[in-house]
Amino acid sequence: MSSPVAGLGRVDLAFPFGFDARGRTAAPAGYPQHVRELLEQLLFTSPGERVNRPDFGCGLLQLLFNPNSPELAATVEYTARAAVQRWLGDVLDLLELRATAHESVLTVDVRYVVRRTGQETEARFVREVPR
Repeated sequence: MSSPVAGLGRVDLAFPFGFDARGRTAAPAGYPQHVRELLEQLLFTSPGERVNRPDFGCGLLQLLFNPNSPELAATVEYTARAAVQRWLGDVLDLLELRATAHESVLTVDVRYVVRRTGQETEARFVREVPR
């Protein structure tokens, strides 16, 4: 999430939202970290979860609640790729995205290029359903 502040240009907020040691709104460690946080938000937000953007998200967490199959994984990966292109296509170029579910753990491996810096990055996101 970012917002313009008069005279400061772009201001990025850390995810999850929090405060720094001075009691101010925390910022990410840098732009590449901000892009990673944006990607994480998109991947793990379910469509309909955000009030003002009901089509934001990609439904990856459904892998944990449905019978696991190659067809479901392929469908969810396709949906995730489409969501990344739609919502973050101006921020990153997606090179690879793999989603796998094993028991109650969802793992998403992503390889992408941050457009502003040209930096290729790999990220792994893991979510577990509490028992």
